[in-house]
Amino acid sequence: MLFSLTLMPPLALSWWFHDGAGDAFGFTFLLTLSAGMLIWAPVHRVRQELRIRDGFVITAMFWLVLALFGALPLMISDNPGLSFTDAFFESLSGWTTTGATVITGIEFLPKSILFYRQQLQWLGGMGIIVLAVAILPMLGIGGMQLFRAETPGPVKDSKLTPRITETAKALWYLYLSLTIACTLGYWFVGMDFFDAICHAFATVAIGGFSTYDASIGHFNNSAIELVAIVFMLISSVNFGLHFYALRHRALSHYFHDPEVKFLMGILPLAASLVIVTLVFSGVYEPAEAVRYGIFELVSIATTTGFGTADFTIWPFFVPTLLFILSFIGGCAGSTGGGMKVVRVILIAKQGAREIRRLIHPNAIFQIKLSGVPVQDRVLEAVWGFFSIYILVYVIMMLLILATGVDFTTAFSAVGACINNLGPGLADVSAHYGSLNDTAKWILSFAMLLGRLEIFTLLVLFTPVFWRN
Repeated sequence: MLFSLTLMPPLALSWWFHDGAGDAFGFTFLLTLSAGMLIWAPVHRVRQELRIRDGFVITAMFWLVLALFGALPLMISDNPGLSFTDAFFESLSGWTTTGATVITGIEFLPKSILFYRQQLQWLGGMGIIVLAVAILPMLGIGGMQLFRAETPGPVKDSKLTPRITETAKALWYLYLSLTIACTLGYWFVGMDFFDAICHAFATVAIGGFSTYDASIGHFNNSAIELVAIVFMLISSVNFGLHFYALRHRALSHYFHDPEVKFLMGILPLAASLVIVTLVFSGVYEPAEAVRYGIFELVSIATTTGFGTADFTIWPFFVPTLLFILSFIGGCAGSTGGGMKVVRVILIAKQGAREIRRLIHPNAIFQIKLSGVPVQDRVLEAVWGFFSIYILVYVIMMLLILATGVDFTTAFSAVGACINNLGPGLADVSAHYGSLNDTAKWILSFAMLLGRLEIFTLLVLFTPVFWRN
């Protein structure tokens, strides 16, 4: 029922611009509102505590059901008039902030549809922040229980408490403030107000949808690219840190956070490799190599997916390097995708510990994060997550290959979707429209898996979950 209200802005835009999509939004509004009321009315007086098991179901159904209803305007509207498969893929890509699109000629879509696609990503990003900061730490998903003591959200082990509501409100105010700041930044440096709002939605959500086929490259404006870089980096940092900064009026904690230090350490190193390679291979002059290299690096590494150049045709190892960086992704508690920086740090620390154990078999080495010992249960959860992540990746890649897709396309498409990145290599570097429907459904599942941190979705497929 609440989601139906989000159809009002694109409906109003359609009437304002007379772009012909108003009927699609009007019908979707009535259908969504009616469906919500039919489900809500019989049980609206029921009051009981939500358990953790309910949390898993609600979390998964949130993205799945809203993606289904969100696909309706894209199907019903004459432009783009997508099939059910394509409309669901596009809608889910928006909700999960993946940014993979099946549409070409984006700038020729009705203004209301353009706004709607961007709004889907922004709303999805809102949900991700609450999921990542308030819910996943409590559910203990793949090592995220590490943040349970630090999060401003719930701390009980058995119930989803009302503090989630308080946390959600505070995080959404923060998210909205960043969006407004990003919009004003884009507007100030040359975007028109409509494009500024639309691209701010996608930037803060680390989504990557654009109102143009050429993405940010359409504007050919280095100031716009700089604004995008700043807000992509801000949004790739744990929103719990932003929350703390606002509450305590302090910035020093950013410099002590291991995820931030790791991310801000690896990005300059990777940027140097990219720039040097682009210059010495003769692809760009030094100034252009710095401009395009840094933007594409930040965009891909943070799993945003904006583009100013086609990085997939850059020479040597550069496209693969950028793509591999997306597996690290953003910090835990951000709108970024990937495996999350904290997991990569813990995997590296445990690998180093195993090497030291070979030299000193009887010694006890404690893994610490920010000087605090990490429990073995958390490390086991991280390794379990990593193992399942790779296993699921390989299985889905084989399934995509079985549909007749070439290896590079299958490898990068699965990676781009499970990392919630968007653009891949080969046939999916620009869009996913050329893939067969079976491949699109597999990739839709990959997007949902990646966004819900794998276990949140897979647990629903285990018989033990449904036993009393």
